[in-house]
Amino acid sequence: MVQDIADNVPRTRAAVVLSADGIPRGSTAGLTNQDVRTISAAMAGMQSLSRATAHFAGSSQDRAWIQTVIEFQHGWVFLIGAGQGAYLAAGAEPDVDMEQLSFRMNRLVSRLGSNLTAPPRVTAGDVARAGNDSPAPHEEAGRSVAVLAELDKAVASVPGALHALLLGPDGLPRGASAGVGRDLADTISAAMTGIHAYSRATAPFAGGQQDDEWSQTVIEFQHGWVFLIGTDEGDFLAAAAEHDCDIEEFTAQLIDATSALISRPVTQGVGTSDA
Repeated sequence: MVQDIADNVPRTRAAVVLSADGIPRGSTAGLTNQDVRTISAAMAGMQSLSRATAHFAGSSQDRAWIQTVIEFQHGWVFLIGAGQGAYLAAGAEPDVDMEQLSFRMNRLVSRLGSNLTAPPRVTAGDVARAGNDSPAPHEEAGRSVAVLAELDKAVASVPGALHALLLGPDGLPRGASAGVGRDLADTISAAMTGIHAYSRATAPFAGGQQDDEWSQTVIEFQHGWVFLIGTDEGDFLAAAAEHDCDIEEFTAQLIDATSALISRPVTQGVGTSDA
């Protein structure tokens, strides 16, 4: 049934079923055991970090994670849930019919049902300590990051846009739109550093090499979007928006804002920039 995805959706390269802790549970033909282990480990880390960014897209009561999509110049990688503690990942060529692939992936999840369920290996005490999924971090008064007017303008120009955060090549915050506190910036920066690393590790699954150019990673939640895009100068932009936001327009505005920012130095640290 997993092979059905590759056989019936043109331009689909492969699919893998995995548990939340990265154990492979099945795959399409043509992948080596090492391929399957690598993509399973990367996707397990990706889904965990994706969920950890939910509060960046707002404080809605329903912050359920829906999917993570990784875009390369040479292809795509898709990750969705497949029952409790199980996930389905698929790699595809750049011109794949994304709607058809999404339909087949979700149909497969429905067909397999409980067969894909992999209960997490935790105790009741672990669950109690974990608390709510992705709680918003506590923001301490007076702890902020530099406010970058260009990012603030980009957020304000697109209905539904929420936040934008500029990260250096080292993953540290360089500045943000207004309202992003230091704790939130540090939390999202740490998550995005891992998301970028896991994204690059999946490049061969989409048909390229690990060093092939990654374009962006987009995380969809029930209440909104979180995405990470790279710049020509090696910086990164992490951004969040409501679910009905035009994220293509938001991305375009952010890229324009970043072009202006990287033409001048950006001071790291606490404070406000009116530049």
